[in-house]
Amino acid sequence: MTNLNESGRNRRGGLPNTPQVSFEFFPPTGTQNESNLWRTVSKLEPMMPRFVSVTYGAGGSTREGTLKTVGRIVSETSLQAAAHLTCVGASRREVDEVIREMRETGIRHIVALRGDAPAASEGYRPHREGYANAAQLVDGIKRIGDFEVSVAAYPEKHPESPSIEADLAMLQAKVDAGATRAITQFFFSNDAYYRYVDKVRARGINIPIVPGLLPITNLGKARMFAERCGASLPQHFVSRFEGLDDDPQSRMLVAAAVAAEQVTSLVEQGVDAFHLYTLNRSELAFAICRLLGLGVSKVPEAA
Repeated sequence: MTNLNESGRNRRGGLPNTPQVSFEFFPPTGTQNESNLWRTVSKLEPMMPRFVSVTYGAGGSTREGTLKTVGRIVSETSLQAAAHLTCVGASRREVDEVIREMRETGIRHIVALRGDAPAASEGYRPHREGYANAAQLVDGIKRIGDFEVSVAAYPEKHPESPSIEADLAMLQAKVDAGATRAITQFFFSNDAYYRYVDKVRARGINIPIVPGLLPITNLGKARMFAERCGASLPQHFVSRFEGLDDDPQSRMLVAAAVAAEQVTSLVEQGVDAFHLYTLNRSELAFAICRLLGLGVSKVPEAA
């Protein structure tokens, strides 16, 4: 198995450093949702994440909300904030305008994504005057400003991609355009992540491949997310949640245990950076961070 940690040095058998984390939020809608988001941000800020990212709705549907949320994070917290950006359904001129607006807002890190086609459409079709894919988008971002650019990676293949090889070729194109980090789609099978990293490294791609993790308490939601994104659901995951639909307290305990097992296994294989899809909730993300040793006061050694 190839090296998995961000430094590129496999530290299995050595003394582990405290892993790094990043968090993903989405722009809130409504007063109550906004309050929930900022409680989550406040709860997770002491974990000292490397950065936090804010999603960007299909076709720019949350453009104002994304910029507002990122701006507030920058101005009111100590966190480094990244904004997601997609190119679906927009011309290059429109996307470039958003990039410049992000630069003027003080954003220096963009998570560049092609974006999903609208639900009612017949699949993704590039805008005739737009960026055709995420690699072109990365190139456009780098032309406009000296941004740090993260991109997506798919351990179990993008649902619309013909093959893993096609995904790897696209990742290479994104790196060639200037991307310096890849964040994976969530997965519930660590083996899928390990196999994917091996294939990435075999192609000579050496940027960090940060595992994206989705801590989840509900089997129905897990199935829905997995079907939408092409992620497999191992039987050991499914069996843990079966019969707990009407027992939220037990579901939360099981969810914490499942998340802990996944993270612990990854750390044991040398992974030292994680991106947590929080769904604007803090409980499981906070628990994972404490498990990783983040936000824990250091006890002085005895003299």
